[in-house]
Amino acid sequence: MSTENGIGLSLFFVDTDGPVFGTEQDALDLLGQTYGKEIDVIVVPANRFSPDFYDLSSRLAGHFFQKMQDYRMRLVILGDISVPMAASKALRDFVSETNRMGYHLFVAERTELEDKLRRND
Repeated sequence: MSTENGIGLSLFFVDTDGPVFGTEQDALDLLGQTYGKEIDVIVVPANRFSPDFYDLSSRLAGHFFQKMQDYRMRLVILGDISVPMAASKALRDFVSETNRMGYHLFVAERTELEDKLRRND
């Protein structure tokens, strides 16, 4: 895990390797890692989420985002999620709406992350 300051925000980057996030408690644990730090955005690699996260009927994504919202923490999911998106219109719609709102984001690449955060800051 690393922290970077840039574009006027403090970003907390979760490591690419590690256990998958698959429960609401994982969201709370992740928030706990930022406690007491001046963090604006948590950036999580897409591969760190369990497959259930991308199956919206599991409600995991909704609960995860809600926990972030409850603690006023922005969440960015960084990486390619084209496979689960191709399999689910609901997920495509969720990603599109999330990105349209701009508080939380799904982005495929780091450059896209910085561009979208600049526009939505």
